[in-house]
Amino acid sequence: MDFKSRQQILLEAINAASNIIVFTGAGISTESGVPDYRSPGGLWHKFEPIMYEDFVSSEETRREDWRRRFILNDEFKKAEPNNGHLAIVELQKQNRLLRVITQNVDGLHQRSGLSDDNVIELHGNCTYATCLTCAKPYSFEKCHEKIETTDQSPLCDECGGLLKAAVINFGQAMPLDAMMQAEDDARACDLFIVLGSSLQVYPAAALPQIAKRNGAKLFIINRDPTPLDHLADFVLNAELGRSLHPLII
Repeated sequence: MDFKSRQQILLEAINAASNIIVFTGAGISTESGVPDYRSPGGLWHKFEPIMYEDFVSSEETRREDWRRRFILNDEFKKAEPNNGHLAIVELQKQNRLLRVITQNVDGLHQRSGLSDDNVIELHGNCTYATCLTCAKPYSFEKCHEKIETTDQSPLCDECGGLLKAAVINFGQAMPLDAMMQAEDDARACDLFIVLGSSLQVYPAAALPQIAKRNGAKLFIINRDPTPLDHLADFVLNAELGRSLHPLII
């Protein structure tokens, strides 16, 4: 079956669905130029991951973590939402989108036009910071200013707690409320579309299986094969923006 025929199958499934979950991984962001964490040359091949307990206990580690976050945030700022992001926004406009569940931390879904209510960020967001004690949000610009002024990692103005990028570090607990909402949505959807995820990181990779067990169709669009391809109703190994482009024309 040629690409256009497979693309038509995807569009027909979308048009027949009313409660669509779109589950996104690094693949949708790399098409916007955001560096991939795991692939060769990615961030985790350049830097040893920073554990949460080390961040909390060591000023030196906190300063190194912030140095990396500023570098990564500069990369995020250069990136623009691509056709894959814009196609999902079109689903929102059509009232077919139940939710986007994302493993990404770059904020590109919100920048593309999705409402905050329609996005669940399983691994947090690396474009702003929060206080680890009182959860007050801070811009990265404010955190950078604090570091420049005090020559120390930034602290909260309200309670004096540690400020940290609002992303989940290794060893840090996944956000329970976000995961529970994602599981509920997976049970409620009638079409679960995976876009650009290797489906190797758990518990997030369990969500397509939950959707499938509860009667949803499972479509996987990814550059490479995934461990869950055998469960899918449809698999397309192709670029996401190209695959979804008919939704935005």
